[in-house]
Amino acid sequence: MAESPTGSSGEQPDPDNVRRIHRLVRMMQQYDLTAIDLVEGATKIRLRRRTEPALPAPPPPHPALPAPPPPAATLPGPSAAPAPPAPAEANGTFIESPMVGTFYQSGSPDAPAFVAVGMTIRPETTVCIIEAMKVFTEIPAGVSGKVAEILVQDKQPVEFGQPLFRVEQG
Repeated sequence: MAESPTGSSGEQPDPDNVRRIHRLVRMMQQYDLTAIDLVEGATKIRLRRRTEPALPAPPPPHPALPAPPPPAATLPGPSAAPAPPAPAEANGTFIESPMVGTFYQSGSPDAPAFVAVGMTIRPETTVCIIEAMKVFTEIPAGVSGKVAEILVQDKQPVEFGQPLFRVEQG
């Protein structure tokens, strides 16, 4: 059930807040953003936009496969370098970015990183900060375990849903 614009207490909404939300919605449309989190003092605004899932592309037609070539005679000679080993499948849970922005491992340039590889974390542990439009948002782990890998370099841009950390349950 939708809540009335006046809120549950019957008060009229603050016109400045309404204008701010309208500006944020326009900004989301202009820059094709799917989410905005804004924190100013005690005021917290979180906007999420649903996007319609793209229709899956039709599968390409299956061409007739040619007959396999006959086995080639083995000739002595230099062999090709072995292929690099396939990366091991990553075990664990990924902490993903809840927003688009810039990834920071610490609260200030001279402060230690919030977490390091091997550190045990809990769901409420702050693992990083993501800055978007001069707003710095602390990102909680959301899971318990041990940090196995930090997947993003400090001060690098991140996308919504991008894996930031790999955490092994333990």
